[in-house]
Amino acid sequence: MRLLLDTQALILWTIRPEGLPQRAQDAIAHEDVLISVVSLWEVTVKIGTVKLSFPLPITRVLEQDPFTLLPLALAHLVRLAELPLHHRDPFDRMLAAQALAEGVPIVTADPRIGVYGPQVLWG
Repeated sequence: MRLLLDTQALILWTIRPEGLPQRAQDAIAHEDVLISVVSLWEVTVKIGTVKLSFPLPITRVLEQDPFTLLPLALAHLVRLAELPLHHRDPFDRMLAAQALAEGVPIVTADPRIGVYGPQVLWG
């Protein structure tokens, strides 16, 4: 099974994996994990605005675990355009659109992402 990590799940997996529910930890450790370029963009923005301290260069995130980078594709933008405005965070909306377009579950603690319809894996 493939699954997509949202930004919070990516950060926790990188700096404090025990902060993730056991179910999410097990899935991340044993499944084909997608990391969206959108999450890397969000982490970069938060580091730049000093809202986040990240322990390693953003390029190393994909090197330390066998994750697959999910680029932003036209199909994701088309899916995003179809989503109602349940969530105002543009990063989270795009991650929901990517999960839907790719047909994969998303690891997220944010219940508003589940409103869009992707399978949510957390607890």
